[in-house]
Amino acid sequence: MEIGITVIVTILCLLLFIWGISVAKPHMFHEDYLSIDVMRSMRGLAAIGVILHHISQEEVFAAAGELDLFRETGYLFVSLFFFSSGYGLLKNLDNRPDYMNGFLGRRLPVIVIPYYTSILFYGIYNIIARNHLEALQWITNILGVTAMNEYAWYPVVLTILYIAFYLIFRKEGNRRRQLFRLFLVIIALGMIFCIGGHFLWWAGSGPNWWMNPYGADQKKWWLGQKVFWFSGEWWVNSPIAFLLGMIYETYEKKLTEFFHKKYPLKMAVLIILTLAADVLTNYTRAVFGFWTEYAGNGPAITEKIITYLTQLPHIILFTLFIIVFTMKIRTINPISKFFGKYSLDTYMMNLMALLIFRPLLLDFPGRIIKDADLAMGSFVICVFAVTIVLALIYHKLNELLINWIGRLNKVKS
Repeated sequence: MEIGITVIVTILCLLLFIWGISVAKPHMFHEDYLSIDVMRSMRGLAAIGVILHHISQEEVFAAAGELDLFRETGYLFVSLFFFSSGYGLLKNLDNRPDYMNGFLGRRLPVIVIPYYTSILFYGIYNIIARNHLEALQWITNILGVTAMNEYAWYPVVLTILYIAFYLIFRKEGNRRRQLFRLFLVIIALGMIFCIGGHFLWWAGSGPNWWMNPYGADQKKWWLGQKVFWFSGEWWVNSPIAFLLGMIYETYEKKLTEFFHKKYPLKMAVLIILTLAADVLTNYTRAVFGFWTEYAGNGPAITEKIITYLTQLPHIILFTLFIIVFTMKIRTINPISKFFGKYSLDTYMMNLMALLIFRPLLLDFPGRIIKDADLAMGSFVICVFAVTIVLALIYHKLNELLINWIGRLNKVKS
């Protein structure tokens, strides 16, 4: 019996989790379950999950039924990034009286610079690969308003959330009202996608114009899928975990004490609720869905809104489950710490590795390895290896630019 890629990857993931695992003694809990090291390791495991998610979406893997477990779970992994960011911001605010002084000048370059250096990387790739881009497309891509790297949505959303955080929390106020205002911002971002859809559906010539593959509108690059900001549900579903991180930080002591009491029972209830939310979101995605444009009913905004709103409980409950789980069981090892440190870098460079090896290992008839299983296995290994190499180069460049800009700001001040 052949051992498939899914089995091998699952075993490796389990071994990775077991390596460095720490289980609290009966009636005891990890006091450091929200420490920097634990959160970084959690982000590292999530970063590996995101890479596997991207690989699983390749057509060859989908057709072979490989890595199905990761195909629809990308937004759950990313939710852990957002939770960590939201929790960390509010923790710093509550513990450092001067935290908001120069906040945007301090925090935004760490996100904005990597966003634009990724455009440089993918621009060079497009030139080397001789991919044809129109002049206007080059301009909008370089400006960052259209997607040179379609995975680069995360820093855009995080920048918006950081700005919203600064505007809402820069002055002392009622914490519940502040959290509610941030909730409204996140929901507003969700509505931008639900109304706008995956492309400029309102800009074509006639109803459902996008369903005609031979129509003139289909030849306009700016009317394609995932070109502009917020042209996908992945932009807006997982940011709710950013708010969850802030809520958890606000009520951390009470929540910790709550889950410590009758932990097995409450953990069981949380698991049941998470599974129920999973069933709900799968149902609404099947009945209503995000890709409603292709049902022949126009943009079908209402269906998107229903799907979006019913997916939020799944994200909240899953993220909460992971956090509560680490009270008892957590893992820290060199690999999880490495990917945690370079989580943004591997995320931003992963698409390039996919683009490099897709024609070599997956596309027919040009692939260099003819055996399908061996080609897919090699693809997984190569994508991880090259993602890591590119991430290290990318991280170093960003580090140099951020430090250089920091020195310039000090000279000016």
